[in-house]
Amino acid sequence: MNAKQTSFLTLISGLLLLSAAFLYGAGWPEGQQTALLIATVAAGIPIVYKAYRAILGKAFSIELLVTIAVVGALYLGEYVESAAVTFLFLFGAFLESRTLEKTRSSLKALIDMSPLEATVLREGTEIRVPIEELAEGDRVLIRSGERVAIDGTVMEGRASVNESPLTGESVPVNKMVGDQLFSGTMIDNGFVEVLANKVGEDTVFARMIELVEEAQESKSKTQRFLDRFARVYTPSAVVLSILVFMMTGKLDMAITFLVIACPGALVIGAPVSIVSGIGNGARHGVLVKGGEVMETLSRIDTVVFDKTGTLTRGQPTLTEISSFAMDTDELLRLAAEAETISEHHLGLTIVKEATRRNLLLIGKPDQAEVIKGRGIRAVTDGVTVTIGNRKLMKSEGITVSTSAEEEASGLEKLGNTVVFIAVDGKLEGLLAIADEIRPEAELAIQRLRQAGVKRFIMLTGDNRHTAELVGRTLEMDEVYAEMLPDGKAEFIRKLKEQGHRVAMAGDGINDAPAIATADIGLAMGEGGTDIAMETADVVLMADRLDQFTHAYSLAKATVRNMKQNTFLALGTVALLLFGVLTGQVFLASGMFIHELSVLLVILNAVRLGRFNTNLLAKKGVDEDYVRGNKQLQSQRP
Repeated sequence: MNAKQTSFLTLISGLLLLSAAFLYGAGWPEGQQTALLIATVAAGIPIVYKAYRAILGKAFSIELLVTIAVVGALYLGEYVESAAVTFLFLFGAFLESRTLEKTRSSLKALIDMSPLEATVLREGTEIRVPIEELAEGDRVLIRSGERVAIDGTVMEGRASVNESPLTGESVPVNKMVGDQLFSGTMIDNGFVEVLANKVGEDTVFARMIELVEEAQESKSKTQRFLDRFARVYTPSAVVLSILVFMMTGKLDMAITFLVIACPGALVIGAPVSIVSGIGNGARHGVLVKGGEVMETLSRIDTVVFDKTGTLTRGQPTLTEISSFAMDTDELLRLAAEAETISEHHLGLTIVKEATRRNLLLIGKPDQAEVIKGRGIRAVTDGVTVTIGNRKLMKSEGITVSTSAEEEASGLEKLGNTVVFIAVDGKLEGLLAIADEIRPEAELAIQRLRQAGVKRFIMLTGDNRHTAELVGRTLEMDEVYAEMLPDGKAEFIRKLKEQGHRVAMAGDGINDAPAIATADIGLAMGEGGTDIAMETADVVLMADRLDQFTHAYSLAKATVRNMKQNTFLALGTVALLLFGVLTGQVFLASGMFIHELSVLLVILNAVRLGRFNTNLLAKKGVDEDYVRGNKQLQSQRP
């Protein structure tokens, strides 16, 4: 029986109850009883059907208890009670489903934002095609008012883009040639031609919807406990009602006891809180992957950050090229060709700078190997290029002269990350790359500290000088530099062994082991790598650390909401059962209060949909950005 049929039967039974009241007032008791019986049957059909399905599944359901109660009421000739109980139960279920639908509205709204068609340039002609027919490499034309159907790179034009469906940020972002566009966003003003890099289910937006769907279906520890509790509690209620009848001899009291003991509000309380909390996060650009993640996140006391791309913008710039013998442009070209296989921010910066200088890159190297936490070794243009940090130079047996070491240290003290470049086993030069601290980072950390996080640690593969500079600016409790991926994971493992509940925030492939090891893994969504997003428990779609503040506070509010619902449900049942045993509560009135408690639990959970931690005002972010980066600049000559 579908929802539409159930809603129709609820309406019919409600009208019949009103008719029965009218017939009673008109002095026609026979007509009243007939209306009540028809109302009982109409509302009882879906209840009995679900009870029958439960019996086939060898389970004690709430519908089974109500069915027993209704049969008992009919046996006693209590037609008002039988009709009222079936109607109230059905009406409560109707309100429950409608309210749950509202809590899932964020997901529905996301799905509705997916475009159905796109304009593609093929053989010089513009054609409209369904999004299912889009392919990687297509040139997609997007105009003002249109939604983006693919993830891709802007090849021509410029536009103001509303990315709020993806990131939760309401302020439009200007996009120009070379920038990335993401599916689900909308062109507010302008025109762009975009090269499709990802289409269909591979886009960030499609993966976001999939993650939210999975998260809303997953259960928290509290929810699983309540499910187990209900499986024991429900048959226990039947046994207790039999005991009540045996002790009192009152069948009506036993039946009332049976109905009132139904754990409806208790069963629905936790899941509706989780669904509402996850929906709120999705609207604010935070993907929390399930109820258990929400509970664990609320108990975090230590946060570990990667530096590049997490605490810093992840948009570093090449500040200096130091070549010892080779031509500067040739050195940069070789480094860029080696880095074309890299997803790391430093590698992308090197490639971007080579492109900006119009250096001719022949493409990906003939042979290449990414050495995690150290760099890359590649064969390109007939030479072997080794590019990375000191540890890579040492492991490859490449000599770093005293003068080169002094120059590198000097650049690092100015806040740069230094990349060593060797060609055919000989050190040929240095690249200095600087990255700015995220404008919202300092205030976000302060708010996390105020919300209950006790300890902040930064782990980075970067050099000690740069790491300490960023750590001092953001008032980190501890800073550890020049760490390899397995070292980060081991560090987090030790923190957990010490009893800390640890969250790890990162964005690159080298962060994935640490993210997986932590109690809660956080990944930066828009700029993060696919593996970091897949490994993480929480994804910050806008790459903003203030979203972490929202996620942490939301998790605490969601767990608090679940506890409130559990207390309300158990408290209502306890009071009603006491009322039944003392003769103060009867079947119809008890059922009414019981269904009212279900509705109150749902409405309490729906409040989470409006939860907002008042994300940083633009003025506050700008001031924080200026303060943080002025501090960095003041320490540079």
